[in-house]
Amino acid sequence: MRKDKLYFLTFLSITVIYVIIAGIALHFMVKSNTRALLETHLEFSKKEAKTLGAMIGNQLRMDVPRDTVVAQLQNCIDGTVLEKGFLSIFDWSGRIVCHPDIKMVGQPAGSDKSFVSSVSDDLNANTFLSLLQEYPSQNENEEAFVSEVIHLYPVQNSDWIVAANVNIISLNAQLDATRRNFRTIFLVMGLVVILAYVLIVRLLGSAYEKRLEMKNQKLEDEVINLSKLNRAVGDYQQKVEEQPTQETKKRILTYVRNELLSIPITEIAHVYTENTITYVISFDGRRSTTNLSLDELFSQLDDSQFFRANRQFIIAISSIDKIVKYGNNQLKILVTPESENHIIISKNRASEFKQWLNQ
Repeated sequence: MRKDKLYFLTFLSITVIYVIIAGIALHFMVKSNTRALLETHLEFSKKEAKTLGAMIGNQLRMDVPRDTVVAQLQNCIDGTVLEKGFLSIFDWSGRIVCHPDIKMVGQPAGSDKSFVSSVSDDLNANTFLSLLQEYPSQNENEEAFVSEVIHLYPVQNSDWIVAANVNIISLNAQLDATRRNFRTIFLVMGLVVILAYVLIVRLLGSAYEKRLEMKNQKLEDEVINLSKLNRAVGDYQQKVEEQPTQETKKRILTYVRNELLSIPITEIAHVYTENTITYVISFDGRRSTTNLSLDELFSQLDDSQFFRANRQFIIAISSIDKIVKYGNNQLKILVTPESENHIIISKNRASEFKQWLNQ
């Protein structure tokens, strides 16, 4: 239950982070794409109007009759698709001279509702977008076709003006479709990323849990082994107390400063060497020194009651308080009275120590 809650919180956190990042990225991407689309539309409309205006100007300069030019232009643009944008021509009085919809010829070109009251070459994508955003949406405007002028190009040698028109409803619908596409892409990508991330987290978490369980199991086994070892120490100490063995030597001679002190073997807790000096620690905590080396002293002790832990220490079975794990497969012996230095039994001597306890 705790794991499921953790995975749920992980999923929730990733979702919130993704929504925040995706929301910011989506805003900038949609805005950038919209500006690029409008910029392209503007540039194309300007070039188209300029090309048509230059062609008409050349025909008029070559003294082609105006009626012929009008007839040719009307024939060329008649039936042009009006869904996105188109070109039209009107004169300075505002009367439409040529239009893809022939019904519009002769009608006034201006409209009181037009959001482009004056068009010049400085109309850019940002201004164009602002004007589109101010225009009523398709739900508010039931008309399927609303055209507005976005660029004007005067025809030389005449009073005509070429107008580049755009279908506002269609353009807004195209921009809305772009926004929906981006949202859909981010939504699908978010679902894939979040689910994949949660799945990976779950797989990694499961693998980590298995490793942790193995370590815990190993640790439990070590704890059990140490418990058995400590229990063996207790049993052996009780055995020694109940059936004392005959020591090879009853007492050893030690020194406390300049005073000679004879210590019974049974009162020795542990012996250690430091800076070539051999120290004997009694159960009452008293420390004395001896002229014997650690090897010489151990050879005089009963090996059923004393164990050579390492090159530095000899410990009595009665002084062992607890055995704990130390490092990698090493044992640390805690004794009474407490030793100033760590008493460590190496991995190689650990098995010998266990056999000594089980004898």
